[in-house]
Amino acid sequence: MGKYILKRIAQAVPLLLIISIICFTLIQLAPYNAVDAMTNPKMSKKTIELIKIKYGFDKPAYIQYLYWLKGILTGQFGYSIVTHESIFNDLASRIPATMILVLPSYICALILSIILGLMAGLNKNKLADKIIDGFCSIGISIPTFWFAMILVFIFGYELGILPILGMHTIGINSTADFLKHFIMPFIVLTFAFMPENTRYVRSSTIGQLSEDYVMVQEAFGASKFEILFKHVLKNVLLPIITKLGMALPMLITGGVITETVFGWPGVGPYFIKAIQGLDYPVVMAVMVLSSTLVILGNLISDILYVVIDPRIKSMR
Repeated sequence: MGKYILKRIAQAVPLLLIISIICFTLIQLAPYNAVDAMTNPKMSKKTIELIKIKYGFDKPAYIQYLYWLKGILTGQFGYSIVTHESIFNDLASRIPATMILVLPSYICALILSIILGLMAGLNKNKLADKIIDGFCSIGISIPTFWFAMILVFIFGYELGILPILGMHTIGINSTADFLKHFIMPFIVLTFAFMPENTRYVRSSTIGQLSEDYVMVQEAFGASKFEILFKHVLKNVLLPIITKLGMALPMLITGGVITETVFGWPGVGPYFIKAIQGLDYPVVMAVMVLSSTLVILGNLISDILYVVIDPRIKSMR
């Protein structure tokens, strides 16, 4: 077990290095750079050169990369070239707000997905399955921002029962006020996360219901619901571990569009503003953070697989 974990960690380190190089290279290849964001055509060449020297943009690309990588490894993400604030401090203040919104949404979506997926798998090609599949098709087809704007129009403008923007009303810091702001983005994210997971559970359920152990249980007189929740559910939940691991980056970047639409003070608006303002240090920091969480999620999934499934443990 220990050897396997060390092996997976050893494999993750060079992958993270490659990802950091790719992220840095993509930024370097962008048609506009950080200097363009800080200068204007009226500035003299001397002034522009001084700005380049101040921020280290006069050095070769590989030197810039080494300085940037050193900062990332030491927890120093640098400073925003627009606000001049510490990127680490900005992210530290925004990540909790994002997690407060995304984590409950994903957990709720996962629970509903398991229930609906089991129902659809149990009633394959029947009315319940068609209704659930139709709901999933609609959910996958509808853009998140469009659904968010529909909710804003109905409950914010027309009915006026829910606030449109922010996490709190200015001057009010009560739980009730927070929940009012929380409801719409929570519904949007839950609706966005649910369809794919539901179809995943449905396909796993159908596969498990065709296994021999199900026929044995039926021969012993077990009811459909007893088979479903006592036997099939345990085997269906095992692959969900992979989905849980892959959901880790969603805790940071899973609600970018939704947060931006609702003005939620998380990573989403911060990232979008950085892109619009050509604030490349912020863009690179968020990209590397998200990529790191993807690799970490895969690592956690693999380890949980080994811990939970004895068959996989024996193969290692």
